[in-house]
Amino acid sequence: MVVLPVNSPDGQYNIYIESGLLSELPRQQAEYGMNSRIVIAANEPVAALYGNKLAAAMANAALVTFPEGEAYKTLQTVEQMYAEFVDAGLDRSGMVFALGGGVTGDTAGFAAATYMRGVRLVQIPTTLLSMVDSSVGGKVGVDLPSGKNLAGAFKQPVMVLIDPAVLETLPEREIRCGMAELIKHGLISKPDLLERALKLHAPPNWLNDHSVNPRAYFAGLADLLPDAIQVKIDIVQADPYEQNIRAYLNLGHTFAHAIEQVSGYAWPHGEAVGVGLMAAALLSHRLGLCDEDVVLATRDALRAVALPERIPGFDPEAIYAAMATDKKWRNGRPRFVLLRAIGQPEIVEDVSSQDVLPVLQRLCSK
Repeated sequence: MVVLPVNSPDGQYNIYIESGLLSELPRQQAEYGMNSRIVIAANEPVAALYGNKLAAAMANAALVTFPEGEAYKTLQTVEQMYAEFVDAGLDRSGMVFALGGGVTGDTAGFAAATYMRGVRLVQIPTTLLSMVDSSVGGKVGVDLPSGKNLAGAFKQPVMVLIDPAVLETLPEREIRCGMAELIKHGLISKPDLLERALKLHAPPNWLNDHSVNPRAYFAGLADLLPDAIQVKIDIVQADPYEQNIRAYLNLGHTFAHAIEQVSGYAWPHGEAVGVGLMAAALLSHRLGLCDEDVVLATRDALRAVALPERIPGFDPEAIYAAMATDKKWRNGRPRFVLLRAIGQPEIVEDVSSQDVLPVLQRLCSK
């Protein structure tokens, strides 16, 4: 087992990474201090794969389910969770397990942060994206009609439990989406992580050649997890409330959130982040912050895992308008996380629309 400690404003918690951890959890319930009432929150597909079995095997556990998708990351879903928490007998001594991907972690985490003024939260990410990014750091929240993640809170988990074996049940598209966040971590902090990810995805590999045994691929993916997660740990420990450098973790996300919103959330987060990373690299180069090598490295990384680099058919003006609700902007002034080099992110303010729109036009062209 790999154990990664995290120091947060609420104290230290651990991230546990071990293949098979989820199936062993009921037998180790007491060791993890899970003796009070537990509510497991999962979307319907994850409940069918893991939630029902876990709830049945664990003492004093109930299961709460909700539909799959970003469209259900709403205050209405949280309100329904509150009612089911009451029905399940969850009190302030209990805990909520957020079992699933980023939407589940954000939504169930927000419910846990606000139910009875806060109950304990355990993050159990089941997607690559949530393992390397959203389950760590304590940011939870839901979307409003006017923008993504506009209702939220900081809620530190008491632990994060990661079982790399569950990655083998993910659709390929979900693996690619998770790689977008892993690539982002390489771009902002660890060039060697980016190199290892590219090596793992060099042909032949399971994602591009199903004649290849998937075991080696998933073992390689599991090996990337601790270093990818450590990138986020280091940043959130230095800036737990996103006052400065934590914004680095939003590289590409100003573009991505706007793409998601304009698409009506038809574009999954990871694919939107992929395009957002390309946009951030192009904008960085246009502003003279970096050499073209950064653009080419970003492009090569996205192509290696078959993530989209462009959004043909979208309206550049609509995407730019949607950026106005981005939480990184201050008093209506645009702020972007950009790159001076791989491993050297920088927050840049007051970027002109005359620089942003040509980048969007390039990416939206057919």
